[in-house]
Amino acid sequence: MGVIPIVPAGSGSATADVQAYLRPGTLSLPALPPLTLYVHFPWCVRKCPYCDFNSHEPDYGIATIPEAEYLRALRADIESALPLIWGRRILSVFVGGGTPSLLSGPAVETMLSDVRALLQLEADCEITLEANPGTAEADRFAAFRAAGVNRLSLGIQSFSVEKLRALGRIHNRDQALRAVEFAQRHFDNFNLDLMYGLPQQTLREAQDDIALALDIASPHLSLYQLTLEQNTVFAKFPPPLPDEDTVAEMQDWIDEKAALAGYRHYEVSAYAQPGRECRHNLNYWGFGDYLGVGPGAHSKISFPHRIVRQVRFRQPTSYLSHAARGEFIAESTEVAREELPFEFMLNAMRLADGVPSHWFTERTGLPPTVIQARLNAAEARGLLTVDHQRWAPTALGWRFLSDLQSGFLSSPRP
Repeated sequence: MGVIPIVPAGSGSATADVQAYLRPGTLSLPALPPLTLYVHFPWCVRKCPYCDFNSHEPDYGIATIPEAEYLRALRADIESALPLIWGRRILSVFVGGGTPSLLSGPAVETMLSDVRALLQLEADCEITLEANPGTAEADRFAAFRAAGVNRLSLGIQSFSVEKLRALGRIHNRDQALRAVEFAQRHFDNFNLDLMYGLPQQTLREAQDDIALALDIASPHLSLYQLTLEQNTVFAKFPPPLPDEDTVAEMQDWIDEKAALAGYRHYEVSAYAQPGRECRHNLNYWGFGDYLGVGPGAHSKISFPHRIVRQVRFRQPTSYLSHAARGEFIAESTEVAREELPFEFMLNAMRLADGVPSHWFTERTGLPPTVIQARLNAAEARGLLTVDHQRWAPTALGWRFLSDLQSGFLSSPRP
């Protein structure tokens, strides 16, 4: 059974939506989970051939990005959502893209001032902004920090000139290193994004890339294997990639060297120094709630008797034109009861430590009996550790994560 539409796109007011969402339902959530805010910036200097994110090249260059109109729309977007999250505090803010570092310092200050004026942020709220080394400037990074950004995420991808060219990136090695220097100067908490398994990449080339990132000692590292996503240039014209055995060697080497350098592999694609785990992503994997604003942003919002997903209008021009009429939601659906066990485990099993077992009932509104047989089966296969306190993947379960997750695709009713 698929998701259940409960509010047609563009219909009704937020107040009317809340009335619908608060009606009796099939779930019973004893408490609402933590809530985070995601802000999407949809423009890039150039679309990368591997990227399947909602990012767009401006028709007439980055100078034509409608910054002021975009900021007005974001504020109105948040205002429209307030009745759905009234009284709830925001654990973290993540400004992603696209290339948010194309925003000016004053624009980021306006954005975050609006966020603080409209929402209740936790006192130690983590505020992350994604930055492209090709748009890195010392003054710009300093302005982001002064505006309230306290965590930067740099999309390095590789330090190799050849690999950066193959990936269609707009920066080179020198620009990447300079961006790292700026990040170190202005932020004590920052992340480096890198990929491995790149076109024609050898094990030694991957080792050189990751070794440099480890030497930089960024507090957090996001290390992803390049995959060919649908609707990308690479999917249509696949580049020659390393074979599975070589990629497995890369992964094993990364795990070993990162551990020796003091990093903990706490999430499938994330490594952190002690206490530097990304709170925003931890909330995603813990099946927490998130409000997404901006073009194409996704939201997951819980209510006492249901969990609702929303999607904003995707195309920047469409989003802005609808925003001018006070319309933001392209689709709003209720997650079906029988889909919740898989959705929960799909996220939770990405974490090395798994999650407290009581979170299942707290965050799905379902009793654990609905998946007990599936838990037992995964445990019998050596993929999962189950006790009264925590559900966590074993080393085998993490290595064969898709097998572990797929075991929860359907669950019988209690």
